Amino acid sequence: MKPETLKQLQEIGCFVLANGCDKKGMKKIAETIRAARDYRWVAMYKIVKDDFVIVAETGNEPPAYPRFPITQGLCGAALESRKTVVVGDVRKDARYLPAFHNTRSEIIVPMVNEEKKIVGMLNVDSEKLNAFAAEDRQFLERAAGLLAHCLS
Repeated sequence: MKPETLKQLQEIGCFVLANGCDKKGMKKIAETIRAARDYRWVAMYKIVKDDFVIVAETGNEPPAYPRFPITQGLCGAALESRKTVVVGDVRKDARYLPAFHNTRSEIIVPMVNEEKKIVGMLNVDSEKLNAFAAEDRQFLERAAGLLAHCLS
């Protein structure tokens, strides 16, 4: 992993430890993740009963699906497989729930707590096709690990 990526993860980890996991802090973390890689949109969804519910997101434009069943979308696919889902062109994936009209690629990372339970999803969108490389995946998977305790 690149030194810059490690530095970004350290910053996220320090912020989580120092500021806790309130709504304002979670939004700040989402903004930090977005800015780190110039992603279009970053959101954190918590699993509440049988739904994914947004707890923090970047920007001021709300997504089309701030809440949806855990069986739907790319988040549902990531929950079922317990693995990160990367889609290079969302227009070619029937599982995609169109949150924004200009999203072209998306990565969904399960947030797993210390008990190995999936407590939510880290959802990152890009307006570019095939926007997510191996370095992005590593960065987001580690960030999701740091954030999972906020959703427990």
